Amino acid sequence: MSAAAGAGITRRPFGRLADGQPVDEVTLDNGRGLVLSAVNLGGAVTSLQCPDRHRRPGNVVLALAAPCDERHVGRNFGTLVGRYANRIAGACFTLDGQPHVLPANDGTNTLHGGPAGFGARWWSIDELPPQADGSIAVELGLCSDDGDQGFPGRLEVKVRYTLTPAQEWRIDYQARSDRATVVNLTHHAYWNLAGGGSALGHRLMLAASRYAAVDARLVPLRYDSVDGTPFDFRRLREVAERLRDDHEQIVLAHGYDHHWVIDRPAPGLVPAARLEDPLSGRVLEIETTEPGLQFYSGNFLDGSLVSRAGRTLRQGDGLCLETQHAPDAPHRADELPGVTLRPGQTWRSTTVHRFGVVA
Repeated sequence: MSAAAGAGITRRPFGRLADGQPVDEVTLDNGRGLVLSAVNLGGAVTSLQCPDRHRRPGNVVLALAAPCDERHVGRNFGTLVGRYANRIAGACFTLDGQPHVLPANDGTNTLHGGPAGFGARWWSIDELPPQADGSIAVELGLCSDDGDQGFPGRLEVKVRYTLTPAQEWRIDYQARSDRATVVNLTHHAYWNLAGGGSALGHRLMLAASRYAAVDARLVPLRYDSVDGTPFDFRRLREVAERLRDDHEQIVLAHGYDHHWVIDRPAPGLVPAARLEDPLSGRVLEIETTEPGLQFYSGNFLDGSLVSRAGRTLRQGDGLCLETQHAPDAPHRADELPGVTLRPGQTWRSTTVHRFGVVA
């Protein structure tokens, strides 16, 4: 399939960081109504336009009004996340008998790589030649030094954002290290397929029969069946349907902030989630090579942040569907493998977001 008329990549100045580093916004347009904009700071997606059932465009991700403002840097709002997405309990782990102490930025946990994780970093963004199937892409790059946020190894990361003619946003991750380390990369987009208002009326399906029950620190204790619980999304169900249940896990997390284990029939890309907005008709389908997904219902959006659309952001205005390895896996490497990266190896992951509509 050839590139559609109007497809292409543009770049414009976006702002500067506190240290004077310039930030650009790069926009990919697949010529078929799917338009993604991203900036160097955190690789953050500042807009993702896609059509509704009436072919009207709308932005389906939340973005901050001033993402370069130092007060917002590190909030992981629409950014890439690393070196280790989600929580590491006790802000430490041991690898090959050597302890590593990390900064605690979530109570006693390290969350999303620490206070200066990858979502707070400047990423290079390079345009790539158009692909044979008409896809367009950019490659983002970051080098994380040995000891960065306490993690061992000099880690070189490349992330590719691709828009395809099939209305897909594909993210391909790869990382290499000169020392044994742990890696868990994801993207922290806040989705609202309506383009505004609350996302709690969206309908969600998760291809998962088990979820991680957590303690008061939101660190996994065990993996339970979703049967008979508010965590059973194996069929499409409104997000708000059981969000106010008195189930212990809902109370602990102030909503949903849990890891689901994807029912994986085979290696490679498999379905992980489906999200529908009845009002606009927009549909998001997610496939991934990852073993799990963190569903977060935006519980801690409290009105202290303002969106690019000029609205104060509150609980449920957006929700996250973060494909990833399990939280705290460095403490359970025998049970939850796949996060250790050794010299000479390449860590790889792919997630595909496919957009469509229902009548």
